[in-house]
Amino acid sequence: MSTREEILALAERVKGFMPTDEGRALFRVGCGQARGGTWLEVGAWCGKSAVFLGAAAQERDCVLYSLDHHHGSLENQRGWAHFDEELVDPLDGRLNTLPTWQRTISSAGLEDVVIGLVGPSRTIAAHFDQSLDLLFIDGGHAREVAWADYHAWTPKVAPGGTLLIHDVFPDPADGGRPPYEIYRAALESGEFHERGDQGSLRWLQRV
Repeated sequence: MSTREEILALAERVKGFMPTDEGRALFRVGCGQARGGTWLEVGAWCGKSAVFLGAAAQERDCVLYSLDHHHGSLENQRGWAHFDEELVDPLDGRLNTLPTWQRTISSAGLEDVVIGLVGPSRTIAAHFDQSLDLLFIDGGHAREVAWADYHAWTPKVAPGGTLLIHDVFPDPADGGRPPYEIYRAALESGEFHERGDQGSLRWLQRV
């Protein structure tokens, strides 16, 4: 079995858009959770955040469900800034990060801890009855997509549970608004209290 530092070092090398300091913060927040919990991330891409969170889940005897349709958001498509030709499936010409995600989780030795959920977020949420001790929202940043993830998944966070949101930028010049808007909505709902931040990562606790 790989050591903690070997797993975290692997996470830092995985394709993705999460800075190392924010990934390490994910790990620290995870390590502060109660043992035996159920966690879920919305937005997996190639598995970078899944390894940071999965390493913590392994230490806390928790399970992380890693949810993605694996075909990328709008900004990942051909002609956009974050397009990566290496991730295109040669059979159908679409982005497909699932094989890379599977290799990432296997290389980290986390296949017993990180469980992939493949499909549309709202469809899976409608059939997912388990309450969540930790929820990480890092899916698509289009307004409709971000708000759909928020409304579908935050009601499942258990009392005392943790909600993390990535790419929260108070200044519109730094990034898109929907992640910031759902973060503000969580606070203004009175159902969550802020607990910390690292870069564009915010974490809150359900009252």
